Amino acid sequence: MKKNMGGVDKAIRIIVALVLIALYFTGTVTGTWGVVGLVVAAVFVLTSLVSFCPLYTLLGMNTCKIKSA
Repeated sequence: MKKNMGGVDKAIRIIVALVLIALYFTGTVTGTWGVVGLVVAAVFVLTSLVSFCPLYTLLGMNTCKIKSA
């Protein structure tokens, strides 16, 4: 699995994940939308940790500055 996410992209995903988690646990977003937000947050954190986004592969995107062979 080649890395396709840069540092800025990972940081933005972590920030968005933290906001979604905070919205859920403060009760601002509840019900189905709250659960969807938590799932999106979990995906953002996971993809940030492994520096790989499957959707980027499908779209031919790469925000990683390091060129892989």
